[in-house]
Amino acid sequence: MVVHIVHGINLGQLGTRQPEIYGTLRLEDQIPIFQTWLDAHFGGTELRSFQSDDEGALCAYLAQHDGSESVFLINPGAFTHQSVALRDAVAALTSPIIEVHLSHTYARESFRRASLLAPFTRGTVSGLGWLGYRLAIEGLLANDQ
Repeated sequence: MVVHIVHGINLGQLGTRQPEIYGTLRLEDQIPIFQTWLDAHFGGTELRSFQSDDEGALCAYLAQHDGSESVFLINPGAFTHQSVALRDAVAALTSPIIEVHLSHTYARESFRRASLLAPFTRGTVSGLGWLGYRLAIEGLLANDQ
């Protein structure tokens, strides 16, 4: 099984961008932590991380890696609320996917409360910081066994 963590626009700036909202950890800081946790709890599971500010690249990544041996976590960033292209890519997946947000999107500006992707995901984890990613991974893998 391969867990794909897909990060959208501006998430490559984590650690420096609005740390009061998103924290001070960078993507590259979290991946080894998640892999260590996976090895301990779901041995043999591979973790891949992909980040792009280009919605076309995100759509292509999802389509390229879709299949019975893949599960996805996606934090689309602002694409959550505006990308019909990403919505359509998520809707086309056969692999399970969970939407994750570091911040509590429902407690922020009103436009952040609507997700174009949510109808096509198994669920959404929002507002739990990096713990939300681990919980989403566990939810996907525990439900697949």
